[in-house]
Amino acid sequence: MAKFLLFIALFVVVFMLLKNYGRRAAVQQQPEVKPATQHGEDMVRCKVCGVHMPRSESITSRGDYFCTEEHMRVSRGK
Repeated sequence: MAKFLLFIALFVVVFMLLKNYGRRAAVQQQPEVKPATQHGEDMVRCKVCGVHMPRSESITSRGDYFCTEEHMRVSRGK
């Protein structure tokens, strides 16, 4: 009976060690999240419709900003 209880205790310890190792591996694989900056991004206005959007999401052509390629084409056609 003592051998059986020792086997169960050993099994529980090995199980807990493997579970803890899996958690550590998962945490190490997660990408590092950068904190948000205090300063926002510059906002620009679409030349055609007037919608405001971040500069990184806009389309720039000849010094003007557009929200879509269609609006850029419309502006060229004027």
